[in-house]
Amino acid sequence: MMIQTVWKIVLGLSLSLGCMGKPNVVLIMADDLGYEVLGAYGSTQYKTPNLDRLAKQGMRFDHCYSTPLCTPSRVQLMTGKYNDRNYIGFGLLDPKERTFGHAMKEAGYKTCIAGKWQLLGNKWQQKLAGGKVGTTPDKAGFDRYCLWQIDQLGSRFRAPLINTDGETSEYDPGYGPDFFTNYINAFIDVNKEAPFFVYYPMVLVHDPFVPTPDNPKYDEINPKKLNDPKYFAEMVSYMDKQVGKIVDTLEKQGVLENTLILFIGDNGTDRKVVSEFKGQKIRGAKGKTMEYGTHVPCIAYWKGTVKAGQVNENLVDFTDFFSTLLDVAGEEHGEELEGLSFYPQLVGKDGKVREWVFCHYDPRWGKFKAARYVQGKRWKLYGDGRIFDLQNDLLERKALKLDQLGVEDQAVLTTYQKVLDSRPGKP
Repeated sequence: MMIQTVWKIVLGLSLSLGCMGKPNVVLIMADDLGYEVLGAYGSTQYKTPNLDRLAKQGMRFDHCYSTPLCTPSRVQLMTGKYNDRNYIGFGLLDPKERTFGHAMKEAGYKTCIAGKWQLLGNKWQQKLAGGKVGTTPDKAGFDRYCLWQIDQLGSRFRAPLINTDGETSEYDPGYGPDFFTNYINAFIDVNKEAPFFVYYPMVLVHDPFVPTPDNPKYDEINPKKLNDPKYFAEMVSYMDKQVGKIVDTLEKQGVLENTLILFIGDNGTDRKVVSEFKGQKIRGAKGKTMEYGTHVPCIAYWKGTVKAGQVNENLVDFTDFFSTLLDVAGEEHGEELEGLSFYPQLVGKDGKVREWVFCHYDPRWGKFKAARYVQGKRWKLYGDGRIFDLQNDLLERKALKLDQLGVEDQAVLTTYQKVLDSRPGKP
């Protein structure tokens, strides 16, 4: 508590003395992107020059973990709480929850979201959740929005169906990711004088796997009923290009040095995709609780503030981002938040770091298996008692027993068990 209080004072002074006021924040989250896809993490198969450059000129986190699936990750990210406290169903965000959109707006930020919503729930999802209904972006703290799938489905890529500030239209011709990025860049242009918070949950690189406008045969290929992983690589490249466009806009508008850019993936890569990674062929594991279902990229770039070329080996999970945003904004943390801010790590200050990551995974959709577990960088303990050594068994093929381990390792797992015992409910 003392460290946090001192840090708040230092942060408050730095903000008050800074000529540019509160920093802007742009949080970008790719859809279905495991860490093994980016060149910055060791991939040699895909072209991601913009993200690789941000990682090289900023900080790359090597141990960031999400949940295995989109809605659980988004709910955890936006509320700063684990899913055993606030998850009401697939495709739904509990309208009672306070999001980072609310918090940043209350802190004086202009707030914007573009990309994928999927948190109100369609009739089928609401029925699956026992009649519960999610929420809309305007009620989740966002001043402006340009989103796919609020209350209608439609296409997310070619001829997209997009709801822009309450009005829904199909744009034919048009390509969804271009609309979302252009909307964000226009928002930055209008709000460059005021602190702004942009949340960009991308529609790329989720399936269907279809050609992008950079494909020479884009106009010749009918994307209807097409879903071929051979297009995944160009979708990754197009995603990376969208990130580059936003960085270029920030620089053009003269706010790049006053803007923290965070990039993450919401869960592991689609299971239909096999990627070359550090001499191995890695199959995506979206929906599964093992390494390639939950280990996602996390890059932080802030020109002149985050020192270039850093590789951060500390643990980060999706509850941590809400708390980090509050620190960036110079705001106090509410007691309801469960995350641990990594803001001090970004700016080279001492601060508490994670000793474990908890996950309560109960998607209530599809054939995905519910689970709860606690893990560190080596050990992983499931709620059913299974133990895995992640350093020697990353794919979790052989469960161990506690009495097979040394005294120090048993002590670590005993701590993990206490965490599991302290959490309410079971999936």
